[in-house]
Amino acid sequence: MEEIFKQLYQFGRFRLDPAERLLLLEGKAVALTPKAFDVLLALVQQPGHLLEKEVLLKAVWPDSFVEESNLADNVSRLRKALGEGENGQKFIETVPKRGYRFVAEVTKQSGPAMKPMVEESAAPASAGGMQPTTPAASVPARWGNRSRIILSVLAFVVALLVGVGLWLSPDGWIGRKKTQAPVAASDPKVVPFTSFPGDESEPAFSPEGDRIAFVWRPNGGSADIYVKQLGGEGVLRLTDDPADDTGPAWSSDGRHIAFLRRSAVTSAIYLVPPLGGGERKLADVFNDRGLMDGAWPHNQNPSWSPDGKSLAIVDKRSLQEPFSIFVITPETGEKRRLTAPPAGSYGDTSPAFSPDGKLLAFVRVPGSGTADVYLTPVAGGEASRLTFSNQLVGRVTWTPDGRRIVFDMGAVVGTGGLWGVSAFGGMPERLIAAGQPVLEPALSPKGSRLAYTQSLRDLNIWRLELSSSNGRSSVPKEFIFSTQFDQWGEFSPDGKRVLFLSTRSGSFEVWVCGSEGEHPVQLTDLNAHTGTPHWVADSRNIVFDSRREGNADIYLISAEGGKPRRLTTDPAEDITPSSSRDGRWIYFGSTRSGSLQIWKMPIEGGPAVQLTKEGGFEGFESPDGQFFYYAKGRGISGIWKVPVAGGPETPVLERRQAGLRRAWTVVTEGICFATAETPSQPMIEFFNFATGKLTPITTIDKPFSSGLSISPDGRWLIYAQVDRTGRDIMLMENFR
Repeated sequence: MEEIFKQLYQFGRFRLDPAERLLLLEGKAVALTPKAFDVLLALVQQPGHLLEKEVLLKAVWPDSFVEESNLADNVSRLRKALGEGENGQKFIETVPKRGYRFVAEVTKQSGPAMKPMVEESAAPASAGGMQPTTPAASVPARWGNRSRIILSVLAFVVALLVGVGLWLSPDGWIGRKKTQAPVAASDPKVVPFTSFPGDESEPAFSPEGDRIAFVWRPNGGSADIYVKQLGGEGVLRLTDDPADDTGPAWSSDGRHIAFLRRSAVTSAIYLVPPLGGGERKLADVFNDRGLMDGAWPHNQNPSWSPDGKSLAIVDKRSLQEPFSIFVITPETGEKRRLTAPPAGSYGDTSPAFSPDGKLLAFVRVPGSGTADVYLTPVAGGEASRLTFSNQLVGRVTWTPDGRRIVFDMGAVVGTGGLWGVSAFGGMPERLIAAGQPVLEPALSPKGSRLAYTQSLRDLNIWRLELSSSNGRSSVPKEFIFSTQFDQWGEFSPDGKRVLFLSTRSGSFEVWVCGSEGEHPVQLTDLNAHTGTPHWVADSRNIVFDSRREGNADIYLISAEGGKPRRLTTDPAEDITPSSSRDGRWIYFGSTRSGSLQIWKMPIEGGPAVQLTKEGGFEGFESPDGQFFYYAKGRGISGIWKVPVAGGPETPVLERRQAGLRRAWTVVTEGICFATAETPSQPMIEFFNFATGKLTPITTIDKPFSSGLSISPDGRWLIYAQVDRTGRDIMLMENFR
């Protein structure tokens, strides 16, 4: 027989075999999802050429309409599978707004094709999965004829048995009944479950599925736990405390609802009967109000085990360490740490027991603006990562059969929807996309009803005149605004332009406009979490952090636009950059030493130098270039300073939770900052270096967002606030 050859593609240490759908690394199979393999094949077949996003989408999903985020997710998976970034390796280049290009050198090779055991029959196509398909071993030649005879006899016997079965069956050829048309499943129907004044959120079904516990925060009030019957109008208030009560979770027997109570100084887990009555304090947990009040948009709900013998809670034991998932026994109060997130990360949140109680799903948040779903055995063991989205994930919940996990993703940028992923691995699928962000999914015990929170948030940048020529008090006015999120405004050092972050294009990107807010222009188009932009001293360049390549790194881009230049390549998290006053250095927070510290590196490239040793997150160099002022960590209040050449780390301002809100700046005379003591009505104050006194500047009647800047001439102050917010709980019938 003539030997058949197939096409192979060699690049670096990898070999791609399209016929067998295998990616091999030095002979060993690399696990890829089917769609990720298809994307890689399309790119490798045209090395060095730009493949437009639309071309790739049509090639990989020819019969489906999918969003660009699916393509980006698969490219991200490929980069991780290929080990991109290790030893300077580069395989896939992103061309902003266009598509992707395979940049590694590809060599076409030929190899012998696999010979089928039975040449007359085509082998069944692989269904595809997370693991690569391994070809079966060849049958020795001397068995060829004998195997054909055996297979032919077996095929005849099977056909005979099938025919007899069909003949004798009630619906077979004798006495066949009329075939009935399949009954169409009812279409999903969405109705409002709550529409009260203020915010209603965090729905939780009772074990019977006939009631929902939720959180209601009336306008200007504290958050409390309520229960409402499905199909009913009245609500039952379970808690009435000045502190915020959040995160209701029903026990499996329906006798208790666990919740988290948070005040300005304490946090604890409580139990309350679902018909009202006396509360029982179960355990104190770490109080970190700053992270819980908006800077930390992740779910803190406790989760009951199916047998009702334990609760999974979010806690930590010190200010510097990240949040972890603990399992607590209600009867004894004993706590056991279940997860161990990396040092310097936000930590682990949103625990959810599987229906059989053997696994726990949770959300791991490595840094600002990104999170993914993980699974860990409840009995102990290593956690496994389920999603690779690098987007913000909120609450996770299980389907009743334990086969799928439902979660919300992307709601923080105003474009979020509900997604589902198999508990056995695979690509997430979008379940619900809405015009408004949807989050916090909850499934009824039978899985036919889905409750979720529908959110409305509008963030804008406001401007306040600090020195008025007529001597009158200034009134803040809208400065940069849209129907999307606009925040993190900063004046350029020359005062001619303003940079800001916006979700107008669908994800957080860097924008610039004129000094009066005119002519906004989008600078970046990375389709990945991008944040903390700051001007370089020359007013011509901007530094920012982004997860464009999956890892958090520092980038530099011209204020006129163009391709961003990546400044850091360390596998650690590099975030929150800012420029020295002479424009020669970039300061940034990094976990490369094992904990989050301040580092600095030359803007033209070169080795980074560690500046702090006792914690450091983000900050600014003083106008005279002598000191670096910084906040110590995520959710840690207080502003410190250290000499730019290194030295003593000294506290400067520890009053009024300065630095906690990520809204402060340093000028020659002192520090201007937003307070965090009253989140719903913060103040902007000024700390004078010379006198040590605090002077109020203005009170804001809306919640504060990130970013605060003073113009170089000292006349204007800009800040971001949440202008509109509202949440309602929606109920979907016939969810599937």
